[in-house]
Amino acid sequence: MSRFLQLHLLVSYPPANLNRDDTGQPKTARMGGAERLRVSSQSLKRAWRTSELFQQVLAGNIGTRTKRLGKEAFDALTAAGIAEKQAAEWAGKIAGVFGAIKKDDPLEIEQLVHVAPEERDSLDTLVSRLAAEKRAPTDDELDALLHENTAVDIAMFGRMLASKTGHNVDAAVQVAHAIGVHASAIEDDYFTAVDDLNLTDPGAAHIGETGFAAAVFYQYLCVDREQLARNLGGNQELTGKALRALAEAALKVGPSGKQNSFASRAYAHYALAEKGDQQPRSLALAFVRPVAGSDQIAEATASIRQVRDNMDKVYGACADGRYEIDVLNGEGRMAELLDFFAEE
Repeated sequence: MSRFLQLHLLVSYPPANLNRDDTGQPKTARMGGAERLRVSSQSLKRAWRTSELFQQVLAGNIGTRTKRLGKEAFDALTAAGIAEKQAAEWAGKIAGVFGAIKKDDPLEIEQLVHVAPEERDSLDTLVSRLAAEKRAPTDDELDALLHENTAVDIAMFGRMLASKTGHNVDAAVQVAHAIGVHASAIEDDYFTAVDDLNLTDPGAAHIGETGFAAAVFYQYLCVDREQLARNLGGNQELTGKALRALAEAALKVGPSGKQNSFASRAYAHYALAEKGDQQPRSLALAFVRPVAGSDQIAEATASIRQVRDNMDKVYGACADGRYEIDVLNGEGRMAELLDFFAEE
């Protein structure tokens, strides 16, 4: 079984605003002397883990990121007839298991916490028991809320609990920020809206601007399969299912930023899957010099293949096995790539 799995993708997006910065403009990064579009790894991971594809394939094995565990417990307790003061005290103790509580809100956790399905089930069961027996939780009951889990997204992307470090999970999947392979200029879309019921004034009822840009992106992710299997309790069947879902989501699912305004849905037009025990490496080197020709897709594909082959010449084989798909040339099949990526 190969330890490391790598996926290199080229994805072309038309005008879009996939991932915004604090001013509402598309995120960027400067690389090779050129301003590039960028999509953060956080944005990509959220798009994948919350996608319909992930939810269907991995139903029952997806966690929840939230600060509201205490509020949910409080609502359930008060709905069962527990007095608000007692419900708040008990719910605060439950929430405190998962993280530090806000000073100005004793029911809300300071930071988002990733909770496995088994842990939410345990929490719901405990709340029901407390409501039925009309008593506070014991320390043993609180300690039992955190335990080994089979949440695939926690196993992939990790979890950090500052107050319960024994239940931290080391991420098995590393995701790079997607970067444009060429220079891109951000433009502003000036738009207006008309009041349908205002027939006397032809002027705009609303005026606004939104930033957008287009780019071909290079995306890279690396999976430590051994770590993923350990995180999933050695369940190889679930590990394989998780890898298939991850690869398919990476190929087909992008961030949903401004989706209704731009319909910026795209599949990867090129993908290279690799596996082996060799030290992983990104192929972003292929795009330090920005692609500048008119056929950016063809040039980007040729560049990534050249750097891959040249690294093999210099370092020796950087992977034990590879599989490619190239949409524009009709080469490869997604189903075969998924089989290659997920098989032991």
